[in-house]
Amino acid sequence: MTDTDGWFADVDPDDPDAMAAAIREGSADEPREWPALALEAGFANDEDEYYDAVREATTDATRAAVAERERADDRQLVHAVRAMDDCARTANELAERLAEWAGTVDPEAGTGVEYARAVAAGEADALEEPAIRSLAERIADLADEADDLRAFIERRTPAVAPNLSALAEPVLAARLVSLAGGLEELAKKPSGTIQVLGAEDALFAHLRGHAPSPKHGIIYTHDAVRGTRPDDRGSAARAVAGKLAIAARVDHYSGELRPELEAELADRIETIQARAAEENAGGDDDAPHGGGDDA
Repeated sequence: MTDTDGWFADVDPDDPDAMAAAIREGSADEPREWPALALEAGFANDEDEYYDAVREATTDATRAAVAERERADDRQLVHAVRAMDDCARTANELAERLAEWAGTVDPEAGTGVEYARAVAAGEADALEEPAIRSLAERIADLADEADDLRAFIERRTPAVAPNLSALAEPVLAARLVSLAGGLEELAKKPSGTIQVLGAEDALFAHLRGHAPSPKHGIIYTHDAVRGTRPDDRGSAARAVAGKLAIAARVDHYSGELRPELEAELADRIETIQARAAEENAGGDDDAPHGGGDDA
């Protein structure tokens, strides 16, 4: 499509795929009298027919774009993370139900997913009720599925987002992509937003005046944040979020691995933690000591 030709130029109106491709690939610097031009070109017999063709072509183009987007590697990560969390959550909830049920027939019934695995494997001799064992098998299957999905995420994320994976480990990187809605969406977010991803409830409570501002969201699970003393976690979270924002942009726009990002983050976290250690040492020096003269 050019400035003078419409999207319909050289397109067979009986070929919906060609029309959809023309809509997706075409562009123009400014609008023109496209219906009139379509009639002149013989694409349509009247304006109603032209607009029917436009509606059909744009619908097909949108459907194709959505299908293509959903097949993208980062969207596969989004679905995998959400499925993993659903499986794990459901397994844990059903494990609680199993423990309550099993406790009615076995005073020594255990709890948790591992107990469900034991029941499913026939290791709990006191439980002969088939319905209880069947539930335990479903729980074990869900837990296994969650483990398989985690392994899939750990394999796939480094290929989709190599810098995020290097800085945040694959599962946390995939969670950030999932919370943002995709790698492109994450790449467009400022570091301050990335810092509190996953803490939306706390953020909204803060905005309503009911809670302090959250210092971090799911990046709390990052070793650099979790391993820093509470008073300095805000600084550590800002440093981590800043590098993750850069990593997301590099991953989306170029995909080139940048090892220096990991080194720069390690240096920054080391500085923050060293400063905290110096402050602690200074506080100890200023503490009162016993044994002095009373005079």
